[in-house]
Amino acid sequence: MTPLSKLVPVSLLFVLSLVNTSYANNWESLRQGMIEEIEGDVRETSAYIDKEALDERVMEAMGRVPRHEFVPAELRPHAYKNRPLPIGHGQTISQPYIVALMTDLLKPKPGHRVLELGTGSGYQAAILAELTDRVFSIEIIDALGDEAAARLQRLGYKNIETRVGDGYYGWEEEAPFDTIVVTAASGQIPPPLISQLKPGGRMVIPVGGRFQVQQLMLVEKAVDGKLTVRQILPVRFVPLTGDRAPGDSGTGSH
Repeated sequence: MTPLSKLVPVSLLFVLSLVNTSYANNWESLRQGMIEEIEGDVRETSAYIDKEALDERVMEAMGRVPRHEFVPAELRPHAYKNRPLPIGHGQTISQPYIVALMTDLLKPKPGHRVLELGTGSGYQAAILAELTDRVFSIEIIDALGDEAAARLQRLGYKNIETRVGDGYYGWEEEAPFDTIVVTAASGQIPPPLISQLKPGGRMVIPVGGRFQVQQLMLVEKAVDGKLTVRQILPVRFVPLTGDRAPGDSGTGSH
């Protein structure tokens, strides 16, 4: 006969296993619902973005990354709603549709090196890490930067390097970059970022002040260094902050 003292721990482990499986299935279901909402938003904004669907690789990455790991515990039940959520320090994790769209506009590929300004929770960096070789992410708020670094390490992202600093200046030691994404609104495109963008590269950045209409902009740098700037759609982001942030804008969060 098996002693009762041995049965209880085994039974408890079995119950915990069932609970964990249930939670995992629930997150998966919620994540799929988020994907469907993103697809709906893409169709609704197709006149702005000139496409009816985003890159399949981008959508697959959105379906893999656990957004609930990137929001405060009390907001986890809302993690897969298609809207921004507060992450503390006056910053937010962006709406999933916007994260997917910005990623799609970058056209990330294996082998690419990406610069992100505004680590925030680390969610955008995690999406990019699923699609590229290396991600370099800068956050100006110490607490957010430290938390994101620990979170990304815990989740096993080995191809993301983070640091705390003023993103206006980019990351000169690691330049040039195939793509650059800015997750906070700037009054203008910072010149250091243009110089650190590789010829043939793409940059996505929201432009506009805190009390102005912001526009999501796509910047393409030709092989000869010539820039093409295209306005995508109106957006609302936290402002870029820092000593040299243009206008009332610096390195906010995503």
